[in-house]
Amino acid sequence: MSNSPLSRPPVTQSNIRRVAILFAGGPAPAANAVISTAAVSFLRNNIDVIGVLYGYANLMAFGPDRPLIENRDYIRITHHTLKRTRNSQGILIGTARANPGKNVSHPAHLKDAERTAPLQTVYDALRSIGVDALISIGGDDTLKTANKFKLFQEQLPPGSPRIPVVHLPKTIDNDYMGIDFTFGYFTAVEFLAEEIRNLLADAEASRAYFICETMGRSAGWLSYGAAIAGEASLVISVEDITGKYEASEEVTDAAGGKTTIRRVMDVQEVVRRIVATIRVREEAEGKEFGVIVIAEGLAELLPHAQIEGVPRDEHGHIAIAKLNLGRYFSEAVAKEYNKQTGRLRKVTGLQLGYESRCAKPQAFDVMLGSQLGVGSYRALIEKRLDGVMVSISGQLDLNYVPFSQLVDPATLVTVVRYIEPGSDFHRLARFLETYVND
Repeated sequence: MSNSPLSRPPVTQSNIRRVAILFAGGPAPAANAVISTAAVSFLRNNIDVIGVLYGYANLMAFGPDRPLIENRDYIRITHHTLKRTRNSQGILIGTARANPGKNVSHPAHLKDAERTAPLQTVYDALRSIGVDALISIGGDDTLKTANKFKLFQEQLPPGSPRIPVVHLPKTIDNDYMGIDFTFGYFTAVEFLAEEIRNLLADAEASRAYFICETMGRSAGWLSYGAAIAGEASLVISVEDITGKYEASEEVTDAAGGKTTIRRVMDVQEVVRRIVATIRVREEAEGKEFGVIVIAEGLAELLPHAQIEGVPRDEHGHIAIAKLNLGRYFSEAVAKEYNKQTGRLRKVTGLQLGYESRCAKPQAFDVMLGSQLGVGSYRALIEKRLDGVMVSISGQLDLNYVPFSQLVDPATLVTVVRYIEPGSDFHRLARFLETYVND
């Protein structure tokens, strides 16, 4: 074959004849760029592509009385399916939060047939339609599931067919170890930033404040990005809850009577910090308006009395949307402002975020997602890898990170990538927002 720069990528022989693509967890802009470029890479090399519909949900329902049915549980992805989909919104194959690894939280559990039964079902379901390899697209919980699926297969009897699995990192929260930026992050930031800029115009017209709760369960990347690009007056995330803003409380388990020490935020100190920003803007800058951005992850640090009884999902995450953190803080801030000044100031709490998850992707996220999609082909076919996450650095250079470097082998959990306090990215927000001596 010619080595001309315009020659097609080399054909690599492989035993993989059919690959499945699965998307799990919350949506993200550029999801279809990832799916379509992954699919077309395999199709152009004569490998069938199956799109598993709605995450693991249909695979987990597989059984003797419920075989997988095409167009209900999965679709065959063809060149016609992919017609102008790279820049489209939504998710071609849908998504769900079903978790077949839910009952496996320790390596010893992999030898327990009852705990691994859902993983066995997923394996049997994929084998029933002739799948030779799996591409998993999702957040850190989906990465944990992919790792458990790989480890489960290592326990299969000798000679059992193996389904190699490659994971593609997805989260608009951008809190992923092993990659600098995840696809959809910049689109989500831009969408939220525009909302913040609109609210700033509203706030200035009515001499008011908005406290905007943005997505970002574990880390503040999305909140910080939106605040920086949206010209917010202040941003506070979980990384900022240290020193005087941090407290602890004793929590007694009602069922077992066990008492534990829980890290929480000092809500009143955080409220005072927000009011300090409002007052400095008024008294030093002559501004009687603004937008404060807070990360939804702060809800996990509320006192136990505030979150007791709030439901959690299959991965153990609290249902943050039911708490309305923006309204919670807006009422407290308005009260504290009145206490300090004797004046009234309108403060409105809003939840932002879900609107951004299926926004039309911007060019960079399409490029990033496309390289990740192609990277899944290159990992499985060119590199013959199994149990790796496709990562990107520099000028969209591909890297392949083993699951063992991303998931704690003793606990089978992933490590969150926080904004490092004092880092240049963290300090950028402090330079751009209203200065307050704290």
